[in-house]
Amino acid sequence: MIYAIDFDGTLCVDAYPEIGAPRPAVIDLCKAAKKAGEKLILWTCRSGPALKAAVKWCAAQGVTFDAVNDNLPEMIEKYGNNCRKVNADAYIDDKTVTLFSEPVTIYDLLAHYEGWGSIAHPERGLSP
Repeated sequence: MIYAIDFDGTLCVDAYPEIGAPRPAVIDLCKAAKKAGEKLILWTCRSGPALKAAVKWCAAQGVTFDAVNDNLPEMIEKYGNNCRKVNADAYIDDKTVTLFSEPVTIYDLLAHYEGWGSIAHPERGLSP
């Protein structure tokens, strides 16, 4: 599974150009996915020093990426090009619109990873 994950508003509360407070459930998902061998792409509009700050902030949260604003090398090789839209199985973004299926929450995704299925859902009155 390849996840493309937005930064502002998703991994952290949107405070651009500053970096907002962490969103623990999204950070936990990234850690669980990496532990399970999934691939992560940081997919953000940030560039230059703001992008470097975001990558450094993510590393301080324990989140590392297989690519940043780019396709994975194996996908470039597979398709013979490096298109502008990153190739992923799931795009995690605060501005997502889900078409043709039920919306999936971060908590739904976390439930698929060993050791993370018991994360409480805050909308049910419990905090993660």
